[in-house]
Amino acid sequence: MELRQLEHFVTVAEERHFTRAADLLQISQSGLSASIRALEQELGTSLFTRSTRRVELTTAGQALLADSRRTLASAIAAQNAVAAVRGLVRGRLTVGAEPCLGSIDIPAELARFRTANHGVEVRLRYAGSAELVESLTSGRADLALVVATGPTPPGVRLHVLHTQKLVVLCHPEHPFASREEVDLESLRGEPLVGFQPGWGAQILSRRAFAAAGMDYRAAMEVNDVHPLLDLVGFNLGVAIVPESFALKRPDRLRTIALPATLPEWTVAVAVAEDPSPAATAFLDQLFEKVPADATADAPTAAEVAPAA
Repeated sequence: MELRQLEHFVTVAEERHFTRAADLLQISQSGLSASIRALEQELGTSLFTRSTRRVELTTAGQALLADSRRTLASAIAAQNAVAAVRGLVRGRLTVGAEPCLGSIDIPAELARFRTANHGVEVRLRYAGSAELVESLTSGRADLALVVATGPTPPGVRLHVLHTQKLVVLCHPEHPFASREEVDLESLRGEPLVGFQPGWGAQILSRRAFAAAGMDYRAAMEVNDVHPLLDLVGFNLGVAIVPESFALKRPDRLRTIALPATLPEWTVAVAVAEDPSPAATAFLDQLFEKVPADATADAPTAAEVAPAA
């Protein structure tokens, strides 16, 4: 069993698709298939069930996945440690991010980092904050830009970048449009446009509704800010979002304040307690533009928002 085979196996497991995995690995699909077959033959069992559209892990594949991730992470850490002794930043940096955080230009920061660190392979993956924090514990990411929504798993630290208020967005002809502030009780029964489970705004909204003794139910769920703005723009519902989202359509949507007691939108960098040299270098780069008093560790769940 070779590290290369484990990398191939993990990539297919995460992508659930041989063609996409081969593209990411920059090898031919036939070469990837041969590598997986050789690994299965060595282990004496199938790792995937294959269909015309996607592949799924077998029970044996699920058992192998966690250990494979840890093995690959350890191998990369060893390589990086040797490079660090030589004063070099080498290896791979896998960054996770929730889209449209409102405080950082992720493509620009990644481009700046790669220019300064030619020896580092940079990867980027977008997902919800809850999933991204979990990915740090499994070794699928080295660093993640997330919304702080509660306690982090052991071994993961949050460093705050900035905080902003949550607001309500609505169509100019909606009854809320003439108000300066709206409370959660007024939102009861209103069709809500929200994000999918695991995304920062969805978690914070659900927590706020629960604290008020109400159920949070979004009539429409999206996984990107622009469809959300479009749906609100057609008056199909109202949305609870951070203030920065409202700046994207200031002339077409109305912004209404929410009570100050609601959770705040706190953007943070999540990183392992013992980050790789590449992750440390990227973290240092991010904090170059952040005021010194904002770089403290993120607050606890109780400080970020009232308990649900």
